[in-house]
Amino acid sequence: MQQTDSIRIAPRDPNVVMRLARLGSFHQSRLSFMRVLLRRLKAENWQFERGVFDIDARGVGRAVYTAHGPHRSYSLIAFANDLPPEKRSDRVIATEWDATFTLFDGIPTRADLERLYQNVPRQEAGRITETELSLSRANRSVRLWDYVVDCLAHGQQPDQGRIDDVGYLMRTTAVYGSGKFGAADRETTAERDEFQAPFQIEMLSVFLTRAFVMDLVEHMAALRAPETAVPLAPKLRRRFGIGNSTGLGMAPFILNHPALLNNWIAAREEALARIRALPEATPEAAQSFCDFAKRARLHAQSWQSEHPIQIAKLDDLRADMEALIAHLAEADLTGDMPWNRLWLWGETALAVEGQELLASLLMEPYGDLVDGLSCCMAADEGATWRIDGAMQVSDLRAITQDVYGWALEIDWAGRDATARVWYTSEAKLEPRLGERFDEPIEPYEQPLCPGRDAARMFADLADFPKGPVAGFLLKHPEHRHVVRRAQIAARLPYAEIRDNTIDASVLPIDMLRAKLSFFGACHFDPRSDRWLRINMFQHAPFPGELAGGNADDWTYPYLEGRA
Repeated sequence: MQQTDSIRIAPRDPNVVMRLARLGSFHQSRLSFMRVLLRRLKAENWQFERGVFDIDARGVGRAVYTAHGPHRSYSLIAFANDLPPEKRSDRVIATEWDATFTLFDGIPTRADLERLYQNVPRQEAGRITETELSLSRANRSVRLWDYVVDCLAHGQQPDQGRIDDVGYLMRTTAVYGSGKFGAADRETTAERDEFQAPFQIEMLSVFLTRAFVMDLVEHMAALRAPETAVPLAPKLRRRFGIGNSTGLGMAPFILNHPALLNNWIAAREEALARIRALPEATPEAAQSFCDFAKRARLHAQSWQSEHPIQIAKLDDLRADMEALIAHLAEADLTGDMPWNRLWLWGETALAVEGQELLASLLMEPYGDLVDGLSCCMAADEGATWRIDGAMQVSDLRAITQDVYGWALEIDWAGRDATARVWYTSEAKLEPRLGERFDEPIEPYEQPLCPGRDAARMFADLADFPKGPVAGFLLKHPEHRHVVRRAQIAARLPYAEIRDNTIDASVLPIDMLRAKLSFFGACHFDPRSDRWLRINMFQHAPFPGELAGGNADDWTYPYLEGRA
């Protein structure tokens, strides 16, 4: 990998990066897991086949899509359903869906398909085995599905404007992996090259799901009117992604996986630092960046939301993109560390949303500096989990002041500071966020507020004599979890969110967006402060197009005449 030979630029301060408002303004980048996946699939010349497609005119049946890699094959098994509209719901309590899926480790036999038919459509109510790597489900878009089928059946292409208003024909409501409902544990596949980067199983499942959905809509149109039906035009077809509804179930993930979170953020910050440190930019890199900025402006203009918070952020983003492009028209992007100068300009000229998009855009011309960092984004969390009991109490006190200094300044006796409670629902075993002073839920609180817990620990540390942490924990075992977090954060600077996660004003959607940006999601559309909709793989090539298409540069709209 190319290394910079200029002045070292330090990654950004975690006290800046790890605030919720900033994490909630992250955008996809070259390090996002969808793009990591497609780069690998193309580089390794993966082959794809549709081995089974047995679906009737009502859209009921099964299909198998197999991806053949250098060493192994994986099969998406899809079960399609004709779901009455009144049963269609994005909520986790739903019991039926338009389609259900599992990613199978290998190529399924007929017996495998029959076994999975008895279980996969039931989702939580069924059970799968170690040969299944993920479990997921999706519903049709009420606004778009019938319209597209009708257009194609009549030999017409659907209107691009109507496609762009929604952006997908099906929306997943969950993509489960890592051992849920009997699926293979992460340890089963973690050593496989193709799954070294995080969430590659889930990304492969969604990538193949998108292919199935588009085949299904064309298939239903052809069965409805075989004499007149036409397939989707390729450019229109690529405008469809896979929608997703994501709620509170995802929010605690980044709190419960501090080492993993650190590695994601650290890779992103190292990429930004490497680019800022470049002493000069080639004319080609400068032109590429300017083109990406213009494409990102188009992307921001097409991003719609009805949520007041996101509307305000979109206003800022669009203004930021105009300011950036105006600045680039006058800026010198040749010598004297041009990207660092541009970044320093952005820190004062752009809002947080625009700054974080600028961070992503700076990576685009520099795959040689950035892409290799994706191999650093997984984490052996067991290696960081052991508490160092020999650490001195004085050192733990100093770490707490350094990592949680922001929390020590909060008045935790105030009602607003502790207004919320994270707990787990009995019915679905899913994370929930309730009101501490309005609901009798405090006895069920989960340890998902490290700031408050660190402040409590610090108060007890103040009165504790010199000695090892082991002695402190013998007297105060209630602090074990936050001692562990503090020791992890002392080694891994981006392991801890530096904000109050139970404040009256906390926005869980900030946590959701941070994680989803690393997936590669776009067009975040909050529906409340606790759940949002996204689009995945929109504009990406389909499996059959990867070999001859662009596996990486597909997120932003192309400029006129350059597609």
